[in-house]
Amino acid sequence: MLPDEYRTIDFFTEDALPVPRLAQAEAELIAAEHFGITARAQSLGSQQDANFLLHIDDGRPAAILKVANPAFGTVEIEAQDAAADLIAAARPELRIATVLRHPDGSPRRTTVDTENGPAVARLLRYLPGGTLSGPRHLSPGTVAAMGTIVGKVSTALRDFRHPGLDRVLQWDPQHADRVVTKLAGHIDEPDRRTAVQTATAEAWAHVQRLAAALPSQAVHLDLTDDNLIRRPDARPPMPDGVIDFGDVTTSWAVGELAVSLSSMLHHDGVEPHHLLPAVRAFHDVRPLSPEEAEALWPLVVLRAAVLVASGRQQAAVDEDNAYAKAALDREWRIFEQATCLPLPVMLHLLRDATGTADVPSRTAQADTPVRPLLRDLAPGDITLLDLSTDGDRMDDGAWMDAGTEARLAASALADGAAAVATRYAHARLTRTPALSAVSTATVPTGIDLWLGRDAVVQAPAAGRVLAAAPGRVELTYGAQALSLSFTPSVEPVVTTGATVQAGEGIAHLGSGASVHVALRAADGPAAPRLVRPEYATGWLALTADPAPLLGLLAGSDRTRERDLLDRRDAAFATVQEHYYANPPRIERGWRHHLLSTEARSYLDIVNNVTPLGHAHPRVEKAVSRQLRRLNTNSRFHYASVVEFTERLAGLLPHPLDTVFLVNSGSEAVDLGLRLAIGATGRHDVVALREAYHGWTYASDAVSTSLQDNPNALATRPSWVHTVDSPNSYRGRHRGADAVRYGPEAVAVIDELAASDRPAGAFIGETFYGNAGGVALPDGYLAQVYAAVRRHGGLAVADEVQVGYGRLGHWFWGFEQQGVVPDIVCVAKAMGNGHPLGAVITSKEVADRYRDQGYFFSSTGGSPVSSVVGLTVLDTLRDEDLQGNAVRVGGRLKRRLEALADRYGIIGAVHGTGLYLGLELVRDRTTLEPATEETAELCDRMLDLGVIVQPTGDHLNILKIKPPLCIDSTAADFFADMLDLALAQLGHGHGHGHA
Repeated sequence: MLPDEYRTIDFFTEDALPVPRLAQAEAELIAAEHFGITARAQSLGSQQDANFLLHIDDGRPAAILKVANPAFGTVEIEAQDAAADLIAAARPELRIATVLRHPDGSPRRTTVDTENGPAVARLLRYLPGGTLSGPRHLSPGTVAAMGTIVGKVSTALRDFRHPGLDRVLQWDPQHADRVVTKLAGHIDEPDRRTAVQTATAEAWAHVQRLAAALPSQAVHLDLTDDNLIRRPDARPPMPDGVIDFGDVTTSWAVGELAVSLSSMLHHDGVEPHHLLPAVRAFHDVRPLSPEEAEALWPLVVLRAAVLVASGRQQAAVDEDNAYAKAALDREWRIFEQATCLPLPVMLHLLRDATGTADVPSRTAQADTPVRPLLRDLAPGDITLLDLSTDGDRMDDGAWMDAGTEARLAASALADGAAAVATRYAHARLTRTPALSAVSTATVPTGIDLWLGRDAVVQAPAAGRVLAAAPGRVELTYGAQALSLSFTPSVEPVVTTGATVQAGEGIAHLGSGASVHVALRAADGPAAPRLVRPEYATGWLALTADPAPLLGLLAGSDRTRERDLLDRRDAAFATVQEHYYANPPRIERGWRHHLLSTEARSYLDIVNNVTPLGHAHPRVEKAVSRQLRRLNTNSRFHYASVVEFTERLAGLLPHPLDTVFLVNSGSEAVDLGLRLAIGATGRHDVVALREAYHGWTYASDAVSTSLQDNPNALATRPSWVHTVDSPNSYRGRHRGADAVRYGPEAVAVIDELAASDRPAGAFIGETFYGNAGGVALPDGYLAQVYAAVRRHGGLAVADEVQVGYGRLGHWFWGFEQQGVVPDIVCVAKAMGNGHPLGAVITSKEVADRYRDQGYFFSSTGGSPVSSVVGLTVLDTLRDEDLQGNAVRVGGRLKRRLEALADRYGIIGAVHGTGLYLGLELVRDRTTLEPATEETAELCDRMLDLGVIVQPTGDHLNILKIKPPLCIDSTAADFFADMLDLALAQLGHGHGHGHA
């Protein structure tokens, strides 16, 4: 019997919708007999239809054979095909799985018999690239791209009309409550069944209040990770294709986005806040109304509930459907993530993300009280305790001490404060662990008070006691609920249900007591005392600052980071780039940790500028002491510049005994080149390719890194001559053949001399930093230095990155090569973040500079700079940080090498000590750089609490140059997070192709 041409599905009249049972051989027979295609059929799995990929003889995919569920009528199939054609025409940038057609334009469609009844079969366009399904973590760019596609499909279908859209589908959110009611019995676990039913009831009630204002239209209704197709070879995965129009119907337009969002929630490491890029992207293409923004998350919850109930039912009635059974665990994870926060929190978070107005407004500001909360306590008697990243009391790593809050409060009380209060909404640095893969709850939704004398807690206004028990009172305060929490020994003097007047006593507290004060919307959920920064916007919208109850000024002062970035771009030249597209705001550092204003601690893996660690107390004290005394230029006579230059020269071999002090590595290299040219009278310089030396005219001239200047090789001045990068991993000569780099560089130097242009200098890093910490081939510098000297030139060593013990076994990089340069340029580590650089050479070379005039740097060698330089050298020695580079660096390298054995994307682990590089490749044979994968990995590592960045001409190497004080615990955390991120991003295991 043929399907009724005009019949459409009504889910509630069907007992079940099992997938048509078709074996591979049967699909191949349908393809041959009905469509004239001889092909091998590969089952693709489906919830309710039968899908097969047809491969022709040479293995190439020919088409998708789709056999619809027999419950679907012909008019529904026609609507699906028409919708696909419409989107393909309206959005040509998208690939759409349209029905294949005969030369006359008619669809390649037929009816076939199945054991479940006659069904419509048709051929659809195959879209290569694969879906986004599976556990792989979805990066922000991928999430945003999904939102963009959903917005484009929604706008394309806005005016689409077709009789085949008149359907009652179990996936239509308009019927979600009925679907859950019908299918919840298939959820065997009572606790899970109750959770699904409860969440459905709450979400459905919320949506129903808005339903009349929600626009309806034609919707795809299944733009999930299973049905969005990746652009072939896109890295990271980026969708540009849409398949499976089987759920096309008419429904609430915002449901299109809700369905897509829900499908993201099962992916590794994805939680609700990770979905905001999709919401913003959709909103940019197809703006949400305030009502739609308000309904969005309840619809996500409803979709999740329907998935759980439907999945259990489908697995029960269709026992052979492996696809449905495999989805059960991920469907439950979707539900868990969709319901992990109270609905009102997500509503406010989405309002903020979309900029939509409250519907209706639910949050009020705290009113000025009739009576202060604490009787006879004036605002001036209260000391505010700043526990934020910017708080001075957080210095010297105090935030890491679990008892810091109580200690600081006790100290303030001992100094005479009548009370000590914390600040509402200011993220507390004291609540963050030093190392954590996820952010912790740091943002307070109330205020903590410590009392230095006896006090009476009184009602700030007339109200009703909602709850009273030992250690706790809750009462109404206008439209809000005021919560007071004490120690359990405090007995309130009011009872539950009582009415209180302004000034009426609530509880008596003794000196030394503490109380937590919180205000929330009376109809909202109780807020935790601390919430995670990602969700703080949602929680804080449901609370209010209790400060006015104490006579203090309210104000959360939560500066929008995007506003600050915009101000930066407006005033700070944008060529001075910042890490990350959406960077955390870093306002504090301590040792190998960087602290954001959201009180998130990040492990710093990139900061070779601070070898001692951030905010080293010894440096801070030395600088502060010197600034209190004198800071001027080095033409004045003072001791520190003498002592520092003596110490610095003493660290270098003979004849390097004379020091110039400058402010940066760029200046040091520039001066080093001027010294060499002045001493030799020769202006030609030989430099390594793929190197970076600085931004001044001379240092930039010899910089050939394509990432720092894509036109570097083409724009070099005529006096700069480059030789091959001696990269033994990916250069022209690899492995044992790397010994050829030295003789080839020597030949270039000899040819310059033969052409009457002998080089005045050869400059190069002594350990190849820009390439990710690749050691130069053994004997390379000995050969090159000898050649340049043979023709009267000088050897200039750039030690800006590698010097000062970072390599562990050697204090200077040139020691690893067994050579002594003529000129050494150093900076970065010298000042531990203070601008300080130096050039060290022989007295003979230094004296030749007088032929070019005099040298002077206003702040190079100033008293403060000299004291900083001395302090850094003292601390490097006293804390054995060079030895730490050996110990921790060796441990870290072993951990990274173990990861390389497990992940094919890791091509090599370069470097030594704490100057390491992890090179990522797509193929270990071709060494194709994994540039986009490296960028995605860095973004994921940031989310996991690690700051690491790419380097190299292809930006495919993780530069691993942490402060030298990093310990084994932190090194292991970095390796563990790298392991986790690589797994979450789907890089798999093994030695083959990445």
